[in-house]
Amino acid sequence: MSGFQDEVFIQSCAGKGGAGSIHFHKEKFVEFGGPDGGDGGDGGDVHFMSDHRILTLENFIPDRTYSAEDGHPGLGQNRQGKKGQDLVLKVPIGTQIYDGETRELLYDFLTEGEDFLLAKGGRGGKGNAFFKTSVNQAPRYSQPGEEGASFSLLLQLKLIADLGIVGLPNAGKSTLLSKLTEAHPKIAGYAFTTLTPNLGIVREDEDTFRYTVADIPGIIEGASRGVGLGISFLKHIERVRGILFLFDGSNLQLEEEFQMLQNELKAYNPVLLEKPFLLVVNKLDLWDDPSFTEDLKKSYSHLGEIICISAEMEDNLVELKKEIRKIFFQEPIHESPAL
Repeated sequence: MSGFQDEVFIQSCAGKGGAGSIHFHKEKFVEFGGPDGGDGGDGGDVHFMSDHRILTLENFIPDRTYSAEDGHPGLGQNRQGKKGQDLVLKVPIGTQIYDGETRELLYDFLTEGEDFLLAKGGRGGKGNAFFKTSVNQAPRYSQPGEEGASFSLLLQLKLIADLGIVGLPNAGKSTLLSKLTEAHPKIAGYAFTTLTPNLGIVREDEDTFRYTVADIPGIIEGASRGVGLGISFLKHIERVRGILFLFDGSNLQLEEEFQMLQNELKAYNPVLLEKPFLLVVNKLDLWDDPSFTEDLKKSYSHLGEIICISAEMEDNLVELKKEIRKIFFQEPIHESPAL
């Protein structure tokens, strides 16, 4: 997701209604024609629509003001002006639209193809034909069109994923995502390789069971206060079903790191600690003694369910997927019968 943009302020305005026409009927051999000015057309509406093909809000960066077309003016012979063309702004699934001034949530896009009508265009003005009465046979006035509603908006994108991978920089989150899914995040052996969230889909059982996983940039102590990169992207795990806490097995300080990560999540949004989680220790290929794995799990069993893997070597990834299905989806795993 190069150029990942997950927050932007914009101005949006519905179209102004077209003016009513001042016009009088003209016909050969008819000396005094009556008023026949038509009404102006309504202004265009402003819609937002979710589209799975759009991944970020970067398309809104070049032009921060978006307006629907104004209604066309009325015409003679009682012809109504054409309605202004509606404006349809497409956004990624997961986009939230807030009033830019009050911060009131106006709409939250959770699925594909949702259509949110933000503002109706202004009504077209009445032409002079509308004002003809028995005592006023030739009105020489009409109405102007109404102004379209204008809004200052904050668009904020929160990725919609089933699971979020959370850990310190260089724990192997991007590698794990690439092995579990078809995503291709940047992977390197230094901190903060991941500068943007990455999203991938796990496909199992001949693609009849699938779920999405988000890799969140590394969280360090103070992330909730703006240290490092974490604060910018913690919002992307607010919607997840559960959390995979990933730890670097080459420099394991599991209890201290887990406590720090929990503190940062709690400081950002305490609801995150209510989500189910699984502790995953990465890089088990670095130790040769199989008993170390069992000793580690026993030593830290009070923290929660632990599984050890090597994302790089793809060790224990099948077991990890089984635990994910059991813990986060409450789905029993049916083993194939032995032949």
